[in-house]
Parts: sequence; structure tokens; C-alpha cells
Amino acid sequence: MASEKQAMVVGIDDSEHSVYALEWTLDHFFTNFASNPPFKLVVVHSKPSPASAVGLAGPGAAEVLPYVDSDLKRIAARVVEKAKQICVTKLVNDAVVEVVEGDARNVLCEAVERHHASILVVGSHGYGAIKRAVLGSVSDYCAHHAHCTVMIVKKPKIKH
Repeated sequence: MASEKQAMVVGIDDSEHSVYALEWTLDHFFTNFASNPPFKLVVVHSKPSPASAVGLAGPGAAEVLPYVDSDLKRIAARVVEKAKQICVTKLVNDAVVEVVEGDARNVLCEAVERHHASILVVGSHGYGAIKRAVLGSVSDYCAHHAHCTVMIVKKPKIKH
């Protein structure tokens, strides 16, 4: 009886850092294994809720939310389509691609649990300490809270 492959979850958003992380992961763990990659690939995009994206309440907020939601859905569709194209370009045709509403930190950690992933891959925006402290780092949160190995893929800085 063949054992089922372990899952690798890759978190994506609409940043160049996440595209790089997905491409790097495919190049190192999937493309070279053409017909028999060592992992089942699950690509997850976290779509913020309209209320969290707007970050405001009170009169007028309710009228804005449908427009914000429409934009977030359009962005999610674009992110997912790009991820699928990258996978197909790298000859990975059996990737599972999901869009889950919520905060990226929680969405990715929950995806790890749901898919029993043995590894989570996230990109790094390369924020400094101050920006990371203010915005919160998805990769930092996942490194501390995901119940699996977490690989943070950094895009090399271009040297001038």
C-alpha cells in the first residue's frame, strides 16, 4: 500500500515576495521530480474580510463594504489565477489552490492543520524591525504558531 504524500502548504498574496516564494518552492521541490514530487502541493491565499480591510465603523461603513468585498474577491481571483499559471508553467498540474477569508496568520496555521501539512512555506516582505512590530509579520507568527516546519523564502536583494 502506497503511503499518501505529505502536504506542503504555500501561502500566497499579491506581492512579488509571495510569487518568488512559490516559484522557488516549485523549482526546488516539484519541477525536478516531474512525475513524482515528494509533496502534495496546497497553495493558500488569505482574503481579508471587508470589515477588516476597511478598518472603520460607523455611519457609511455598511454602504462601502459591498464595494470593498467586490475588490477583495477580484484581487483573490487574480492571485489564484497567477498562482495556477505559475504552477502550470513549472509543470505542476495537480496543485490544490484555496482562497480562505480571514487574517493570513490564522488562515495559514489552520490550513496546516486541515491538510496535516509537514511544511509551510511563506515569503518574506523583508520589513525592518519597526514596520514588522507595527504591521505584524505573517512569517514570524507562523514560525511560532504553525504545528509544522516553516520555511521562510526571502527574495535576494539586488546589489547595485
